[in-house]
Amino acid sequence: MENTLKIQIWSDIMCPYCYIGKRRIEGALAEFNHKDQVEIEWKSFQLDSNFVASDDDNMAEHLAEKYRKDVNWAQEMMDSMTQNAKNAGLDFHFDKAIMANSFNAHRLLHLAKKNNLSNEMEELLFKAYLTDGKNVNDTTTLKALGLEVGLKADEIDAVLESDAYAKEVHADIEMAQKIGVQGVPFFVFDNKYAVSGAQHVETFVKTLEKVWEEGDFGPKLTVLNTGEGDSCGIDGCN
Repeated sequence: MENTLKIQIWSDIMCPYCYIGKRRIEGALAEFNHKDQVEIEWKSFQLDSNFVASDDDNMAEHLAEKYRKDVNWAQEMMDSMTQNAKNAGLDFHFDKAIMANSFNAHRLLHLAKKNNLSNEMEELLFKAYLTDGKNVNDTTTLKALGLEVGLKADEIDAVLESDAYAKEVHADIEMAQKIGVQGVPFFVFDNKYAVSGAQHVETFVKTLEKVWEEGDFGPKLTVLNTGEGDSCGIDGCN
């Protein structure tokens, strides 16, 4: 595609602000005159690659323990994210969310990317975890979501019954580390400018317009927002 503006987005299914960020970049693209010339590439990231789920997991207690805060802090953070989600047109239900390791979901996302269905797969996985209370590390659930998005059953089985796309997931995470990603969502515009966090629609619109107007897509990466945005990192969600 001529004059294509490429956006790379690092995100984790387990990150609520990544779903909010998805809605906000979509809102910005709806206002962008050249939206038909924008290509989005989703990149894998894991907030907790070592997480092992158990039957008695409680999200508030888990977050409090992980970030060395109290349960009230964790609950207030979840309440804030729920309200932010509502403002973005999303409906979060942390009370029924099933905590899971997202590695297999990311592998399925790479299969979806191969079939040009990554944006649709991201949407279904986010909704499954944050709205519908489904286990996104359950093979049956992942297969059902893959079929819903249009992937072939035999291809899904081949991925979920092997370690296919594991290298691609790790490569995305390593790339994020190299460019200094501290939290997600993290948006890179034509490998020139980056926006960290689920910024407001207006911020994304201005970035899109700036990159498009400059037109000379160089290799230097500059983070446009210096303050903390809505994102999740190793020290918690802001």
